Amino acid sequence: MQKSMRSPQSSTAPSVWVNRFLPLIKPGGLVLDLAAGSGRHVRLLRDCGFAVSAVDRDITALLAFAGPCCEVRRIDLETDDRWQLGDDYDGIIVTNYLHRPLLPAIARALAPGGVLIYETFARGNERFGRPRNPDFLLRPGELLEAFPTLTVVAYEQGEVSVPRPAVIQRLAAVLGPMGPLPEAVDLDILRSTG
Repeated sequence: MQKSMRSPQSSTAPSVWVNRFLPLIKPGGLVLDLAAGSGRHVRLLRDCGFAVSAVDRDITALLAFAGPCCEVRRIDLETDDRWQLGDDYDGIIVTNYLHRPLLPAIARALAPGGVLIYETFARGNERFGRPRNPDFLLRPGELLEAFPTLTVVAYEQGEVSVPRPAVIQRLAAVLGPMGPLPEAVDLDILRSTG
């Protein structure tokens, strides 16, 4: 049985949460897009000048991004006991995906000063659609508990209406002391300077 919790109705636009906290990641740094799916964040990261490592079990959609600034790796994060995330990532992005045994490895894969931007479904989401299985829905406060070695920059949990009604948790955290919060950034300006 598949253990991931992807939404079949996920938006193709980058997450607002990812956009908001992307400026915390070191400019030009190496960013892991974990369970990268269709590549919506791979495209954003590449356009902003980051080096990207995109990982998923199905890399069909990701192959179009492969090149000098984007490594694409096929890894089944849930069944392959030999997977390696690597380490020293300046940023890690995870959206619409949860595999609890992987959470400690995510924290260990960050470089000092590295930023984790995580957004996925939480309990209560079963009212709105998939995922419904409580094994694939975060408990209240679970993202905070999962990353105790990181400094929390921002955390949210509750209902959202965009890109579709859902109950989610969001975390932005840093391995190390907290720095300045990102200002509201026009992504077109960020892309043109990145």
